[in-house]
Amino acid sequence: MRYRKLGRTGLKVSELCLGTMTFGWSVEETESHAIMDMALERGINFFDTADVYSRWDPRSYAGKTEEIMGRWFAADPARRHNVVLATKVRGQMGEGPNDQGLSRRHIMDAVDASLRRLQTDYIDLYQTHSPDDETPIDETLRALDDLVHSGKVRYIGCSNHKAWHLMEALWTSDTLKLARYDSLQPHYNLLTRAEFERELQPVCLKYGIGVMVYSPLAGGLLTGKFRRGQAIPEGTRVAERGRDDKRLNEHLWTLMDTMEELASDRGATIPQLAVAWVTDAPAITTSIIGATSVRQLEDTLGAVGMELTAADRARLNELTAW
Repeated sequence: MRYRKLGRTGLKVSELCLGTMTFGWSVEETESHAIMDMALERGINFFDTADVYSRWDPRSYAGKTEEIMGRWFAADPARRHNVVLATKVRGQMGEGPNDQGLSRRHIMDAVDASLRRLQTDYIDLYQTHSPDDETPIDETLRALDDLVHSGKVRYIGCSNHKAWHLMEALWTSDTLKLARYDSLQPHYNLLTRAEFERELQPVCLKYGIGVMVYSPLAGGLLTGKFRRGQAIPEGTRVAERGRDDKRLNEHLWTLMDTMEELASDRGATIPQLAVAWVTDAPAITTSIIGATSVRQLEDTLGAVGMELTAADRARLNELTAW
């Protein structure tokens, strides 16, 4: 496992980050704990979650994922010291008008609730899950700056921000001498390149913003399960959309054929190749990988240390150019 500085900070995180969005609804607690055990044993020191996970499932509720992680930390206190823990704030946590957003009130309520659920005294990286157009950016950043000075939070970052959102936040922090966003969590993979590469990538490179990519497998499309002429596997997210999914096209089939060839040359799998491409792309610090089982995590970990040749990267870049 390689470790990289998160942006311009001195914080070192693993090249793969464990995403926990599946915990508490598609993955039960026992398996969730086993996945975290394996991740830590195999050198992943960076875990990412959010307070709102997993509110969307009728069998679950907001905060359940953090609670599962909190019990794992409590079972062995040494784990907390060895993990760089990231969580997020912004989502709907209750039914009241102030139970969501990036106001000072909600941030202060939310961070204390996350600390209780996670059974920890501090959060290494506290991220705004998405922009809040109803709250002035200076109000949000002043609240986050206070959390950094109080010791409840050590670094701050953002997720799902456009380039202008990020630049506005960086300018506000610089002008008002506040803690700044040191990381960005964007959607990025071989099939979805333009939204990051067009504007966000140069901003992150110029201003030293660490980048932690989510969905490196494009929601399952880059797993190799979907091939030309084959039936869509049952139980997948793509199966819910059916053959009307416009992403199931000749472009994808050609990419899958090429990735299968390149992966086979390395004795690797298509998902491993997809993750390796993202992890070593310009500006990227780490790729967030999720898992529904220990076995699935084991397979994805095969991407660690995989390096594409310049010719192979150029071939994939040409196939997916925007």
